[in-house]
Amino acid sequence: MLPVFLFASMAILGVTTMMGIFTNSIIVVVNIVDKVKGKSFNPSDLILVTLGLSNITFQFTMTANDFLIILWSDLYFSSAIYATFKVLLFSTIFASFWFTVCLCVYYCLQIVIFTHPILVRLKLALSRLVPYFLAASVFISVVISTPGIWSTNSDPPISNLTSNQSLEIEVPKLSLVYLFSSNIIGCSLPLVLVGISNCLILKSLIRKRAMLEKNKSDAHSPRTEARERAARTAGCLLLLYMTFYISEIFMFVDFFPPSSPGFCTCLMIIYGYPPTQSVILIFGSPKLKKALLNLLRLPKKCNESKKTTKILFINF
Repeated sequence: MLPVFLFASMAILGVTTMMGIFTNSIIVVVNIVDKVKGKSFNPSDLILVTLGLSNITFQFTMTANDFLIILWSDLYFSSAIYATFKVLLFSTIFASFWFTVCLCVYYCLQIVIFTHPILVRLKLALSRLVPYFLAASVFISVVISTPGIWSTNSDPPISNLTSNQSLEIEVPKLSLVYLFSSNIIGCSLPLVLVGISNCLILKSLIRKRAMLEKNKSDAHSPRTEARERAARTAGCLLLLYMTFYISEIFMFVDFFPPSSPGFCTCLMIIYGYPPTQSVILIFGSPKLKKALLNLLRLPKKCNESKKTTKILFINF
């Protein structure tokens, strides 16, 4: 019989997994369908599709990882399985962070007016460079995650998590040197870049808002609203990123004892990261938001259709 904490964790992980797959699938499917129909596929759509696929992969990997820990801990903590899952988890987490950088930098270059020749040239060539940025993000994530295979050490044995028997297993752990170095490149550096992009976007919007008010221009034009929507999306992504980053650090350094309120809070934040990020991306895009609302209204429309059919039949 599983303890209440483990059972609740599995239930919450199952719910967030279904939510994450549903919302991220909307991002991927809507953009791909538009591309198949021949509609324009701009760089932001490509980044959103890549982020959606990355979150789905991360969600599946995290679910398999945690269910294996709970149900088959002796198998999970074998050196090969442990190292494999850590590499998969780290690569998907790092890739998600770097894809977030790509999106925030894209918004920054679209909103902020730069005068430096290099930045101006980068802005003009951005549509061609985005695929290379995404490929570089995947490459960096894989490169800094792969050494985790050879960076595991064994701790003293612990009891099996799922049985009352006295079976003990050795627990491999990643070395602190590897965790520190990979954290800098895979987590800290992207966080700094996302923060800088948000600061530049916010500064630019404040300046443009002041100019519009001074010139008594229309402060609610479609272009201005699109910029503010992009700024809100980037700001929410930064807040989510920071929350997830802090929770991951607390979990890795064993800051909270297992089953404590702090530990549970960090675990829920980590579980909720993919669906929360996808919801932020959906509500930051009018096209995706419309698709989601249409899907949510579909059951209601079906029920109304059934009721209408029944009434028409009676009247006839």
